[in-house]
This record gives sequence, structure tokens and C-alpha cells, in this order.
Amino acid sequence: MQDETNDRIEDRNLTGLRPLLPPRALKQQLPISERAANTVVAGRQGIRDMVHGRDADRLLVIVGPCSIHDPEAALEYAERLRRTSQPLAERLHVVMRTYFEKPRTTVGWKGLINDPHLDGSCDVSAGLERARRVLLDINELGIPCASELLDPFTPQYVADLLAWASIGARTTESQTHRELASGLSMPVGFKNGTDGDLAAAHHAMIAARHAHSFLGITADGLSAVVSSSGNPDRHVVLRGGTAGPNHDAGSVAGAAARVAEEGLARPVMIDCSHDNSRKDPARQVAVCRDVLAQVRHGTPEILGVMLESNLESGNQGWSPEQTLRWGVSITDACLGWDDTADLLNEVADAVKLSV
Repeated sequence: MQDETNDRIEDRNLTGLRPLLPPRALKQQLPISERAANTVVAGRQGIRDMVHGRDADRLLVIVGPCSIHDPEAALEYAERLRRTSQPLAERLHVVMRTYFEKPRTTVGWKGLINDPHLDGSCDVSAGLERARRVLLDINELGIPCASELLDPFTPQYVADLLAWASIGARTTESQTHRELASGLSMPVGFKNGTDGDLAAAHHAMIAARHAHSFLGITADGLSAVVSSSGNPDRHVVLRGGTAGPNHDAGSVAGAAARVAEEGLARPVMIDCSHDNSRKDPARQVAVCRDVLAQVRHGTPEILGVMLESNLESGNQGWSPEQTLRWGVSITDACLGWDDTADLLNEVADAVKLSV
């Protein structure tokens, strides 16, 4: 009788529980190399120096696919990015978007970590392994990596390979994610809410600066109370909202004024995609140029820009077992590579003129 009662009051809607490899075990299988570690350390320090004004001569550019669904295509993109960005290093600090988790408005593909086989099987163990391999390979090329952190457990598996992390528009209000950010070892950007309001991102910056205690897991996969000291390396990301874009000079000045109390020299990044581009990838170029005009005319609070870019432009639909085109996004539509390379050079030229 007791067993029947337990069945009714516990796990009523669950269909399975699959244990995961502990984070420490995955890191032992796929350890970080000295070269990859140097890339991470240099990538993080470069961003810190920019946020705090020690480097006022370069722009941070976070660029890459909306999401990674094909590791081989991601590595081809990273190699192209390496060749293009290296000559621009005195003007740009380039970090590649390596997004493996996708928050969904309703339902859809949730990213490489959640569904690496793109078939709805949700083989998270394989997804974590693939994501870590991708990050290792890209860092080995000397390209720092950036990602949105969605699940609170994911950082234990991959955060040692990230130079920058984003807390997205849907999770910036989440206390769980603010506490998570307070303990991360890399700079963090908080996006404004989907309605365009900056209040949540501002409040998240304040919360993440402070110490917290919260639930998490250890490297051995055990439940634990995690205590953080607070993260001093934070900024906001303007991505537009339902009310419209917010990349214009007035919006940037308003954002800088709002977070001025945080004492950061360069606290504002502009996402050229999402609602700033009205989800039209070609409009990212115009948004970026508007930001560059502000840089040239002297807006020192601007940290940099974010671009959604892939090997090929646009996007494609996805369903299980569908044959996909190479280098084309299966989430948000992206700029193609040729336009991306031209725009990176244009950004570098604008920085040269502003110095």
C-alpha cells in the first residue's frame, strides 16, 4: 500500500532518470591542453581589461553561429575566423560564439548539449562530450569562446573553456542565473529583457557582484551548497525588444547612465541581431554601422558588438532525420561568411579612426 501511495505523490509525470558522467570524469577524458588554457586565460583577461578601461583602444567582437549543431562546420568557421581576425588583433578582441544551449519560446531544438543527434533523443551525455570537444578544438586554434549558460549544471562541464558567458534575455531575471554568474570565473554579459527593458539586466549586474550561496553540483557530481564571492566583471548587452531596437545613440547613452553606479569603464555591448535587427540577418550590417558611428564620434562606454554569423547566410528548418545544408543555421538566420569578413574589417577600420 505504501509503494502505491508513493507512486501517486512522487515522480508522477516522469518517464525516466538517466545518470550523467560526473564533470570531473568528463574533464579527465577530455582534459584542457596548455595551448587551450592559454587561449582561455588571454581571452578572459582581454575582456576584463576592456570592461574596466585598461584597454580602451580595441572593440570586443563576439561573432559566430546562432547555435552550433555541426561540430565540423563549427571548426571550419573557427579556422576562417582565425585567419581573418589575427591581422586585426591590435584593434579587435575577437571571441567566437559557441552556443550549445537554446532557450525556446515554446518548443524546438534545444541545442547540441540537449539533443546532439538532432533526433529528439536528448542524449545529454553525448552532447556534453561533443560540446567540450568543440571548445577544446577551437581554443587550440587560438580563438577564445563565448556561450550562453542556460542550465545551472552545464558550467561544471564546459566553463573552464569559455572566455565569456552570456545570461540571456529570458533568464536575466532569474535569481538562479544571477547567483550562477556571481561564481563564474569569466566576464558575463546580461541581456536586456525580451520587452527591451534594461531594468532586469541592471539588477542582475548588481546581484552578480555580490556573494551568494546556492544549490549546485561538485566536480564529482554530488549535490552541494555553492558559495561565491561575486563577479566584478559584468556588463549589459542591448539586444532590442518587443518595443523596438535599442542600438541608437540615445539608448546606448541611457544604458551607460543607468549602470554608471557599477563603476565600469565600458559597460555596454550591442547585439546587432535579435530585435535590434528585427531578426533580419542583413540588417545586422546597418546596426553595426550605427554603433561604429557612435564609436567614431566618441562613446567610450561601448565595449563592443555581437554578430550572428555562419558559413552560409540565412537559416533552414529542422526536423528529425532531415538532411541539412552545410554551414546553415537551424535556429536564427545568420550573416554569411563573406559579409562577416568584410564587416570585421570595417569594424577594425572604425576603431583605427576613433583612436
